[in-house]
Amino acid sequence: MSNADLRRLDREIQATSKKLEAVQRGELWPLNGRERRAMLRAAASGTYRTAKGRSTSRAETQMESTSSAAEMRLTAELNALHGERQRLITEAARAKAAKKSSGWW
Repeated sequence: MSNADLRRLDREIQATSKKLEAVQRGELWPLNGRERRAMLRAAASGTYRTAKGRSTSRAETQMESTSSAAEMRLTAELNALHGERQRLITEAARAKAAKKSSGWW
């Protein structure tokens, strides 16, 4: 493990955290293509139904479920990154301990 690996993971963790916060605020930029299309499709459908004077509950439900799916995806990604970071730190500590114990002193 090198410090470059940890710095890379830390940058990815920070970027994913920012994406998660943006999704929780309702922004669209952190969504992937499929999620973005689903959100825009639901918004268009809701707009059409509003123009016709009908209920938009289905479109709102679709937008909420898409947003929660994106939130779950980013949370899982963040947890995986944290796990990988912890694995690298543990691996480095084991290597350091092995090197120290095999030394002359």
